Amino acid sequence: MKPSIPKGTRDFLPSEVRRRDYIFSVIKKHFRRFGYQPIETPVMENLATLTGKYGEEGDKLLFKVLNNGNFLGKADADALAAKDSDKVLASISKRGLRYDLTVPFARYVVMHQNDLAFPFKRYAIMPVWRADRPQKGRYQEFYQCDADVVGSDSLFYEAELTQLLDGVFHELGLKAVIRLNNRKILAGLAEIAGMADNMMDMTIAIDKLDKIGWDKVAEDLTSRGANAGALQVIKQFLDAKSLDSVAPLLADSEIGKEGIAELQEVFDLIKQSSPLPRGEGFGEGVYNRLEFDVTLARGLNYYTGAIWEVAVDTDAPGQENIKMGSIAGGGRYADLTSIFGMKDMPGVGVSFGAERIYDVLEELDAFPADASEDLQYLIVCLDKETLNHGFGLVSRLRARGVHADLYPKAGKLQKMLKYADQRNAPKVVIIGSREAESGEYSVKTMGTGEQETLREEKL
Repeated sequence: MKPSIPKGTRDFLPSEVRRRDYIFSVIKKHFRRFGYQPIETPVMENLATLTGKYGEEGDKLLFKVLNNGNFLGKADADALAAKDSDKVLASISKRGLRYDLTVPFARYVVMHQNDLAFPFKRYAIMPVWRADRPQKGRYQEFYQCDADVVGSDSLFYEAELTQLLDGVFHELGLKAVIRLNNRKILAGLAEIAGMADNMMDMTIAIDKLDKIGWDKVAEDLTSRGANAGALQVIKQFLDAKSLDSVAPLLADSEIGKEGIAELQEVFDLIKQSSPLPRGEGFGEGVYNRLEFDVTLARGLNYYTGAIWEVAVDTDAPGQENIKMGSIAGGGRYADLTSIFGMKDMPGVGVSFGAERIYDVLEELDAFPADASEDLQYLIVCLDKETLNHGFGLVSRLRARGVHADLYPKAGKLQKMLKYADQRNAPKVVIIGSREAESGEYSVKTMGTGEQETLREEKL
């Protein structure tokens, strides 16, 4: 049989895994720096936990897991005969692969509430699955790197998470645009446009604006019940570029004014408490660009306050040709845990798209030179008599914490150097009979070709 893997999934070479580990290590370092604690949840959740949390589109992208055993024996016979896949599914599948890390986190909080101290700050770096159409930057299996805090409605956390996003991308050497909006502002728009009962439909349509343009969005809104007056109000709103220009449009909406006040406080907190050295970063108090984006809707059902979306800054030098969707995002949810029987547990969180970040850094050739390296030394022996000496040396180096490997046969030097190059080994220790006797080893630096003589203690 011809070997293959499912569409939307990938194998990773050792150098690629090391680069991915570099991204994860930077993100994890900042999670811990901000006081977030690690948790893990199963790859599978009960379907009842997952469905209805991601909107109509999200539910379609859930991967379902068939029940164990003779699942067809308990299938709905009428649904089978009618070829009604939705009804059949309910009788043959009770579990699904997790779609994100936030809903499982809400379930986790409810189940472990007596073991946690609130506000509870957690991070998780784990794979998720979505039955999406694979394309550049979009996979069916990918990692999310999430940080969430539950048990507080303080806007300090919105400011903190913005700083966290900013710090990660600054350390990765990637210039980004951090866009912020508030679902209450969108709720105010729905109210004044007469679409309060269809807010979710409205946000789903608006969220497509940057992909399909206003004319197509207007068609979509019309199909979802918007009349000409509503379209005019929404268009005027989407043309606004600042909080100051949006505020007058929401003068008659209490929830809209609340959203504007919250977002203004977040911007003020970030600017006033900037940890940046004087003269560095933007005037907003961050290294990357921070913008209010009234068109940002993010169609997840559970967001109720602030919403983030981060993209590559294509105005930054060297990044002009990068074409990639969002590389991070997040939002506040007022009461996500109530669906699991625990009320009054507000939360807020962000998520990094590690796969897309990897693709962007690779395209920019922006990984550090040592991100693909694992070995410090490869030891090669020029004759069979020195192989045992080489094995003793590599064993002693490993015992001292040095990352070292031994080429298992004596051979031609050029062949062994080629192997060292394939292994991304920065230095090669060459042992012949003279080196074995003297204890002074020839050490070749692969990148420059320079060679020096070092005793074991210097290695």
